[in-house]
Amino acid sequence: MESLIGLLVGAPLLGAAVLLCGGRRLDRAGHWLGTALAASSFVIGLLLFADMLGEETEQRAMHQHLFSWIPVNGFQADVAFQLDQLSMTFVLLITGVGTLIHLYSIGYMEHDERRRRFFGYLNLFLAAMLLLVLADNFLLLYVGWEGVGLASYLLIGFWQHKPSAATAAKKAFLVNRVGDVGLSIAIMIMFTTFGTFAFGPVFEATGETSEGKLTAIGLMLLLAACGKSAQVPLQSWLGDAMEGPTPVSALIHAATMVTAGVYLITRSGAIFNAAPDAQTVVVVVGAVTLLFGAFVGCAKDDIKKALAGSTMSQIGYMMLAAGLGPIGYAFAIMHLVTHGFFKAGLFLGAGSVMHGMNDEVDMRRYGGLRKYMPVTFVTFGLGYLAIIGFPGLSGFFSKDQIIEAAFAKGGTQGWILGSVTLLGAAITAYYMTRVMALTFFGEKRWSETGKDAVHPHESPKSMTIPMIVLAFGSVFAGGLFKWNESFVHWLEPVTQFEHGHSPLSATAVTSMTVVALVIGVGTAWLQYGRRPVPAVAPRGSLLTRAVRRDFLQDDLNHVALVKPGEYLTRGLVYVDHKLVDGVVNGTAATVGGASGRLRRVQNGFVRSYAVSMFGGAAVLVAATLLMRAV
Repeated sequence: MESLIGLLVGAPLLGAAVLLCGGRRLDRAGHWLGTALAASSFVIGLLLFADMLGEETEQRAMHQHLFSWIPVNGFQADVAFQLDQLSMTFVLLITGVGTLIHLYSIGYMEHDERRRRFFGYLNLFLAAMLLLVLADNFLLLYVGWEGVGLASYLLIGFWQHKPSAATAAKKAFLVNRVGDVGLSIAIMIMFTTFGTFAFGPVFEATGETSEGKLTAIGLMLLLAACGKSAQVPLQSWLGDAMEGPTPVSALIHAATMVTAGVYLITRSGAIFNAAPDAQTVVVVVGAVTLLFGAFVGCAKDDIKKALAGSTMSQIGYMMLAAGLGPIGYAFAIMHLVTHGFFKAGLFLGAGSVMHGMNDEVDMRRYGGLRKYMPVTFVTFGLGYLAIIGFPGLSGFFSKDQIIEAAFAKGGTQGWILGSVTLLGAAITAYYMTRVMALTFFGEKRWSETGKDAVHPHESPKSMTIPMIVLAFGSVFAGGLFKWNESFVHWLEPVTQFEHGHSPLSATAVTSMTVVALVIGVGTAWLQYGRRPVPAVAPRGSLLTRAVRRDFLQDDLNHVALVKPGEYLTRGLVYVDHKLVDGVVNGTAATVGGASGRLRRVQNGFVRSYAVSMFGGAAVLVAATLLMRAV
């Protein structure tokens, strides 16, 4: 079965090559080819999963060595895959949700002239993400990491005729390059320290390495994770990425790109366990981003940007859990899986709403859509209940485990982290209830007549069927994990799970979580569900205006990075022109001027040569007489 591992990456990679190079002859059926190859990768994943379940726990990891890329003395770079419990979880999530998004895109992109190319980019994205999670060494992981960055750039900027989309794609690409530098530096430190970048030897050698080097590696890995997973301070690209088509938003923000950072931290758990300072920074970044994204989600009227803020916050939950070490690794991945279902469903639901509202994204121009889009309303509503942690749904179980693990950290730090996660739960309930109320409840705030007439309607089955499937996952996935604790035991060989000792009982934590949920839902409903909603947002307080602009992060980046960069560039240009070029040009002018003057001696007149000869002879005679006199 190990020979099938390469096909997981090969199937979508073949689809990308055929669709992007096959030309217009594939326009009619290209979308079906892309979807079929994504589905085939999912089927292969299911076969490998079934085979893995048939093995003993210690024998479940599979390896496939394809070839040695650079086999030289002292440097061995292999193209080899590792399929264990952690990578298998990601394979099933990426290919399963990815296939549903492909299917959804068939209807969503039906009238786009470049649909074939879009599906080629989707296949490329899946191939790069699968390469990332299947690599058995950090160098090959880096190849997939960069491939994901390239594919996301192409997808975010797919509608490149829109300046905003082109700008958003460049912004995402550049911000992610900052994080990629961290990963490249981490790999360099690994090689100079361990002599290899393969997972096994690196993790085995952590016990014999100084904590300082491990901390440096951990911090560089965290920088990379912040870029891909849109964590503070590299989160500014996420909201702008909503300029891409809605299936792209679902693919990037649900099961793939933004989860890559969580995968990297969890996969590198042995390094972070041996570097407690780096692990603490992971926790702090996760906690700060958790609240940052939640507050941003409260202030957005664009339905996709509100969900983007939500993604940032939920990934913050995962990063916080991963920063807790063996106590939280499994819960971070559990929440990642449940989040993949309900967040993909929410984004596809948002796309369905936009499809029925002539691509309108402002929620203040929606209202009462539950009557016109019943399937979208029910599926979106189940995703909403899951993400706010409604008891019995998937988000409740996974988020509840993270909150318990936060309290189990112990001491003052545990109380602080637990309080942050509870506050995040309350704010999540608030902003998601706000989205539901503005979109599906209240009076309609759109017109069916006039120039801007809108006629809401339900989406075609190619769009609603994936939404229904994801809604089932939103309801049942977390419960399966919780009731038999199979998921924790499934990941234990990789994450080395440890039970924490929380000062609060599980019942107490659950009760506080439910109270936080009720407070958030009640506050949002009183503000948006029972009052008329103006079609134009009020100006709001200074804080409100700041949050609408993502806490002025773009302004801060402009002041702290762009402006100094411009001044540095201008200074370097000035030094280059005046100093470097000045020395070169000055030397050339001096030589040229001297040459011009010396050239006048050779004027071609015999009398001038005679005078010079006479002068030379006179000088020689005078010198000779002077030497004799001395």
